[in-house]
Amino acid sequence: MQALKIQHLERSSRVLLTHLVTAQRAAILLALLGAAFGETAHASPSPQGTAADYARAEALPEVYAGKLKRFRPAIRWTEDLEAVHWRSQDGTFTRVDIATGEPSTSKDASSLGLAPNSGLLEPRGRSARSGRGREATKITFRNEFERPVRLFWVESSGSLRRYGEIEPGAEYSIGTLAGHAWFLDFAKDDLAGAFVAEPWEGVAVLNDASRDAVTAKAEARRGRGPADQSEGQSAAERRYRIRRDGVQNVVGVDSQADEDGEFTLATDGSKKFTYQGQFHWSPDGRYALGFRETVVEDRTIPLVESSPKDQIQPRLETIRYRKPGDELPQRHPRLFDLQERASIPVDASLFRDAWSVRFERWSPGSDRVYVRFHERGHQRIAIRSIDVKTGEIKDVIDERAKTFIDYSQKGWIHWMESADEVLWASERDGWNHLYRIDASTGEVKNQITSGAWVMRKVERVDEEAGQIWFTIMGYHPNQDPYHKHLARVNLDGTGLTVLTDGDGTHEWTLSPDSATFIDRWTRVDQPTITDLRSAETGRLIARLGEDDASDLEAAGYVAPERFTAPGRDGKTPIYGHIIRPSNHDPAQSYPVIESIYAGPHGFHVPKSFGTQSRLRRVADLGFIVVQIDGMGTNWRSKAFHDVAWQNLKDAGFPDRIAWLKGAAAEDPSMDLTRVGIFGGSAGGQNALGALLHHGDFYRAAAADCGCHDNRMDKIWWNEAWMGRMGPHYADSSNVTHASRLQGDLLLTVGELDKNVDPASTLQVVNALIQADKDFEFVIVPGAGHGVGGGPYLFRRRQDFFVRSLWGKEPRTD
Repeated sequence: MQALKIQHLERSSRVLLTHLVTAQRAAILLALLGAAFGETAHASPSPQGTAADYARAEALPEVYAGKLKRFRPAIRWTEDLEAVHWRSQDGTFTRVDIATGEPSTSKDASSLGLAPNSGLLEPRGRSARSGRGREATKITFRNEFERPVRLFWVESSGSLRRYGEIEPGAEYSIGTLAGHAWFLDFAKDDLAGAFVAEPWEGVAVLNDASRDAVTAKAEARRGRGPADQSEGQSAAERRYRIRRDGVQNVVGVDSQADEDGEFTLATDGSKKFTYQGQFHWSPDGRYALGFRETVVEDRTIPLVESSPKDQIQPRLETIRYRKPGDELPQRHPRLFDLQERASIPVDASLFRDAWSVRFERWSPGSDRVYVRFHERGHQRIAIRSIDVKTGEIKDVIDERAKTFIDYSQKGWIHWMESADEVLWASERDGWNHLYRIDASTGEVKNQITSGAWVMRKVERVDEEAGQIWFTIMGYHPNQDPYHKHLARVNLDGTGLTVLTDGDGTHEWTLSPDSATFIDRWTRVDQPTITDLRSAETGRLIARLGEDDASDLEAAGYVAPERFTAPGRDGKTPIYGHIIRPSNHDPAQSYPVIESIYAGPHGFHVPKSFGTQSRLRRVADLGFIVVQIDGMGTNWRSKAFHDVAWQNLKDAGFPDRIAWLKGAAAEDPSMDLTRVGIFGGSAGGQNALGALLHHGDFYRAAAADCGCHDNRMDKIWWNEAWMGRMGPHYADSSNVTHASRLQGDLLLTVGELDKNVDPASTLQVVNALIQADKDFEFVIVPGAGHGVGGGPYLFRRRQDFFVRSLWGKEPRTD
């Protein structure tokens, strides 16, 4: 019976028991599963990586599984929009009246005036991709077609992973995560539907409606490509065509010409300077904008697969991989008047040294075309207007920064259809805010949002009402500034209304008439609450439900402690949280381990409720585990973010150390003479940097797949924060500072890492050897990015910290 139970646990959790292979360890786990979180939860006064500690830690995911009772029904509005309703798992129907907030329940939907739609999911377009899902959910696919469909999961990259076939008339249910996208077809280019999972269990119906949704958007996308250069013009406007004559010429074709309608527009193409991409036609069909682009040879990097499954000898693979400082294709716009059969001169010198140059839009009157110029170094982005009569260029928007412009995370533009205006996001006043700009003159008509808080994301622009709905962060003074809230503001900057106030991070669903919304909010120490609110004032109409964590808490779960302390300047609040062992004894002393990822593209300390089992598996070996967002990370003020500028080695360490000292002052069980740190990718660079630059504080580091030298990593991410190539790249390199290593180090990498060149880790290894430093190093054959999170290296990392910070062999009494 014990053997059968162990096998069941392995199948259900996948990552549990990966190295508990002996009968003795299996017996220990079986005993602890029943006792570790019951009346003997505090039996071990001082965990130190013993066999019992390992068994208890590895049991945590199974112990916590299913204990959180989630409130995730498919909440819908009635057709008259006077109520919301849902069906619970026990078959009970609930209706909540919007006018009164009063609920009614019944087993009979008709008695409540309801005709539930069983949680139907909205069909999506083909471009849907999986977001970063966290909440477990389920989709049931119902195939109403008369032929089978193929099911694919859409990865965040857009790649498809096949999951089998659904027969005609059949249903198929699959577990997934909220925000994950699923795509279905009959065969290649024969589409059936696309859906995105919601937090509640949904039904995806495959029928003509799903096919029309995915097909229409796919055709619309193709219509913008080279095959259809008219971009939706009427037949009367499609007199002219453009084609390329190899790379040398651009040729126009007049379909109404009496004789040969072809005419030459450009003859300056070459093998090194070609016309690339599509042509963009003016609304009146007379003008077209194209781009002439230099041809640049891509850098390639070699990856050696040492142990292929299908052969004895190693296999060499090369991948295209641009790195900081590499030459980029340079493109400049070319404008053509098809009626006059002429090229309109455009000054190419104004587009030199570009990161990118791309088409934005035509003016409704076809008198101007707008192009976005993004200068390399990420310190200037301009929206340029080109006059079709003269080719004269005018900067409508000229965004500049002394450090970086955070284009990849904060870049946003909206062209108004009801006025000759453009809405633009900018940090020019020190915070990310919205501006309304005259699209003809470039004059800023008004700043739409302002204050010592952040506009995170525009949800929608309601031009008719003259309003913008957006995500706001840092507005409520007594809350964590990373909490997301819903807000609305008028285009003239008046009438700012923050519609959510609960102390947590919020997600929402607006009603079809935008009069009410469902507000789901949570904190790392609070399960999700679901409210119904007025979209006019934010008034709470009714509490619809909330997650129940009582069984989870009865199983021994204790939420992370949120903690705030001043950073390096003694005044800026730094936010993080603390996870203690499940049998934590405040009278004991525990080493501290920081899980770090200091990438400037975001903030990284979780804000939503969850068990965080992987970190708890570390904590229960006898460690206090922390996560912190220091300066240099994103979504605070511009000054907070700018600490990362040309200075990735900083990684917010002065703030992290100040935070840890503040936490230890309030919790003496935190032993700051034994501090470890681990991370992967940018976090791998950070973890090793802790020992190189702050080895007097951090004692041990485990660094996985690190981009240890920003000259070795991908071009976009590193130039985004480091800018143009210069001596600051070497100064932030872990290779440069390898001789400063203090403390214990575990380096790991996968030999086939296509995200961060694995040679980056090998170059650190070489520098450490040259400096005669002791360290541990594991390269994993056949593995890619993030291999440190796999079962083997996860166990090695646990063992590493037990040896280093507890000074003993793992799994010994």
